[in-house]
Amino acid sequence: AADQRLITVSAAQHVVNQAETRKLASLKERVEQAIDADRLLHQYRSQLLIDITSEGLRIQIVDKENRPMFAQGSPVLQSYTREILHEIVKVIKTVPNKISISGHTDRTPYAAANGYSNWELSSDRANAARRMLEDASLDPTRIVEVRGYADTRLRNPKEPNAPENRRISIFLPFSDVKARVDSLAVN
Repeated sequence: AADQRLITVSAAQHVVNQAETRKLASLKERVEQAIDADRLLHQYRSQLLIDITSEGLRIQIVDKENRPMFAQGSPVLQSYTREILHEIVKVIKTVPNKISISGHTDRTPYAAANGYSNWELSSDRANAARRMLEDASLDPTRIVEVRGYADTRLRNPKEPNAPENRRISIFLPFSDVKARVDSLAVN
């Protein structure tokens, strides 16, 4: 009976994983189509990176040389970054997934007299993005996590001070249904 239950849970996991992957792939496609269709977003296409990881859909907004998302050394969003986030909300509102937001810096040391560092800066930038998403009418209860990683997860580790290391990640993990089915295999 235990073997039969394990096969059933395994089959359920497989079905749910496939459904979740299809749903997030569809969302990824809608985000990409929205970017291509929107004149404003299209001009920032090279700064918008969208992929599906083992945990869910990740939308990254990265700095580009001469086009940073934030004022230098500050959590203040540039006007075009606010517009990008506003447009992204329109698409992510179409799915019920929870959202986590993380901020990342490059390796350039940021040390103020008061001890403010890349840790605070990355956290403050993630929170600035969170506030903007909420201002753009995203339900605040969907946001479950805001993190600052400083320079601990570089996008380009070969060039630790490269602009693309400075980024905001908006992560839509697989839904609660997948988590509940996966938990059955543990119990």
